[in-house]
Order: sequence, then structure tokens, then C-alpha cells
Amino acid sequence: MFVDKVKVEVKAGDGGNGVVSFRHEIYVDKGGPDGGDGGDGGDVMFVASRSQNTLAAFRFQKVVKANPGTAGAKQKKHGKSGDTLRVEIPVGTVVSNMDGEILADLAEENEEVIIAKGGKGGFGNAHFTSSTRQTPRVAEKGEPGDELELVLELKTIAEVGLVGLPNAGKSTFLSVVSNAKPEIADYPFTTLVPNLGVVDIDKEAFVFADIPGLIEGASEGKGLGDDFLRHIERTKVILHLIDVYNDSLTEAYTTIQKELAAYKIDLSKKLQIVAITKVDGLDEDIRKDRLKELKKALPKELKLFAISSKSGDGVIELLRTVRKTVEKQRNQEIEKESSEKKIPILQLSNQQPWRVIKTDGGFLITGAKIERFAKRTDFDDFHSVQRIRDIMKKMGIMHELHRQKIETDQQINIAGLGSFEF
Repeated sequence: MFVDKVKVEVKAGDGGNGVVSFRHEIYVDKGGPDGGDGGDGGDVMFVASRSQNTLAAFRFQKVVKANPGTAGAKQKKHGKSGDTLRVEIPVGTVVSNMDGEILADLAEENEEVIIAKGGKGGFGNAHFTSSTRQTPRVAEKGEPGDELELVLELKTIAEVGLVGLPNAGKSTFLSVVSNAKPEIADYPFTTLVPNLGVVDIDKEAFVFADIPGLIEGASEGKGLGDDFLRHIERTKVILHLIDVYNDSLTEAYTTIQKELAAYKIDLSKKLQIVAITKVDGLDEDIRKDRLKELKKALPKELKLFAISSKSGDGVIELLRTVRKTVEKQRNQEIEKESSEKKIPILQLSNQQPWRVIKTDGGFLITGAKIERFAKRTDFDDFHSVQRIRDIMKKMGIMHELHRQKIETDQQINIAGLGSFEF
């Protein structure tokens, strides 16, 4: 089954907890702290692979979860870190969050990205030994790994996109000019999934994508809808095929143009080539009349062809024009990339390192650094709470709480991660 858009939950591994332990051996008095650190949680990595051509695997695996790190142990033994979970996805997959923000666009084979970072393991009490603290009884919890809800969207990597009304001859054309074997029949909507084919012409090869037929109103969900148009977002050229036996060639052309324009990205602005199909059974004069009729509706710069996939009439000339157009676009993109000078932009962050907000029940503390410490703190353990008090004092948070006249027994809540009494 072809699946090109799925929602999936991704959970990186949690870090393992550090432990409180003291060395106890015969003849060794006051051996000192020897609690080891917890292991780091495993990352979740997406890897673009051509061995995958659909997202169907995620229909039954809605949650992707990496292994957590294990807890530390006595004798300063470090917990085992979770392995990175490598998840293969098709080349051309775009990864977005639920707000539509693109997190990764894997357009090249073997391209990889860590999409969810595993949590760091917590420190054991051996880590906190100092000249003034000989017997620390505090250990950190492991950080939670990243947890994300994502949308994976497959956008086929092709240089030429075939569009047209149902039964316009797209699948037949692709089967003749390439190695693709799409389903072909004399009824609409034969093609239900995008088909790819590699076309060789004049020792050059490029990829065609046959998109399921559009109808008027596809952008509003009619017929097969416009979901498959995502597969020609990346194409350099659109080849628009029109059945010569259509009652109105002009109407057939404008219908598709409206649907291309109504897509979330205006695809009608892409370079296009138009060809009327199935001309092998037509008289030469009728063929010319049909071309003349359609040419009136086309922009002057748009190239128009008449072809027959069955007889091969006009196909080579069309493919050569497509090849030249694709090469021109390739060269323009290369020139654009080389001419653009990437100047590093330094942005000064205006974000405060922390904030203290007075609430009905006490005070709320926020800030990336203090929140990270809070995630590693066991708020049920006296020694751990004392440690985060010391951290807040060094950061100046305690001074700000005094300035805002905090009272004894009022609650200090750190971003909802834990709280304690002043």
C-alpha cells in the first residue's frame, strides 16, 4: 500500500539515574562516595534510504521509541547508554512538527538527522565530591529524552511532473518513454498512486513522476483531491498532457491550471510544457485545428506539442525539449547557489536567563538552565532539594525572591517540574 503522509510519535530514551553509594570494604574505613553516573538515553535518528518508497511502515508503528540509559552503580560504575535508534525513511521525506514547522528535509540518499535527542544521564554522588564536601548524599535523576509528535510527508524526488485530467494518457506515455510499469486502462482514475520512471534521451537521464489525474475542484477534496500534488513541488518542469479528444482543450487546460494555482504552493508558476495526446488517429488538418484552438489559451512562451504514445509520433521531439528545459533549470539553480554568499548572522539573545513570577500560591521560576537542573532533581530527597537551592542562590534567583518579599512556607515551583517550600 502506498502511504505518503503519516503522523508519528517519537520518544528519545531517558537518561539513567545517578546513584548515592559509599565504598564499604573490609579494612577500609570511610571509603568515600562511589556512586556512578547514569547512562545517556538513545537518540532517534531519521536516515533517508532508497530502499524505502512509502511510509506504510508507520501505519502500524505509530510510536518510535529509543532505549533509555541504565542507572549508575556503586564502585563508580557508569550506566550503559541507550543505542541510537536509526529509522529509515524514503528519500524526499519532509519532517514537520504539528504546527507545520519543518524540522528536516531529507532529499538525498543516506542523509541523516537526529530528530529527538536522548536525555543526559544523572550524576552519581561520586561526582559531587570536593574539598569541602567529603560525603555528598545527592545524586541526579536522568533527564527525560525529547518527545515529539511529528508529521512525515513524502515528496517524490522527480525532475518532471506529469499532470492532466483523468485518462489524458499520462500512464501510457510514462510506460513508453521509461522503465515504469504503471497500471493502464481505458477508464478514469486508473492511476491511484504516483509512479516514477527514469527516462533516457541523448545519453541523459532524468526522472518523471506520473501524478494521479486531477479534476475540477480537486483542491477542495473532489475526486482524488490534491494530496498527490506534493510530489511535484520539487520538480523542475511540469509536463501537462491533454487528451486531443476532449470536448474543449481550452477548458481542460484551464481546469488543471486552476488546481495547480490553488495548491498551497502556486505550482502554476513552474516551467511548463503542454502536449496534446492520442493524435495518431487524427487527420492532419484536424490536428492543426486542435493545436490552433489550444494555442490561443496558452501564454506565448509556452511550448506546445502533439504526440502519440502508441505510434511514437512527436515523442522524441517532446523529450528533447523537456531535456533542454530541465538542463537549463539545473544550470540556473547551480549558478544561483554559487552566487549566493552565505554571510553568518549573529543574533544577540534578548531572552532573560530566568524569570520569577509571583502566583497565588507562591512563585514560579522559569528559564532554560534552571529548568534543566530541575529535571535532574529528585524533589522528594532533602539533599537534592538543598543542592538546587544552592544553584538558585548562585544564579541570583534567591536574591530576586527576597526582593519580591517571599515568605516562609511559600511554594517555589520550577516550571511545573517540581516544587519545594522556601
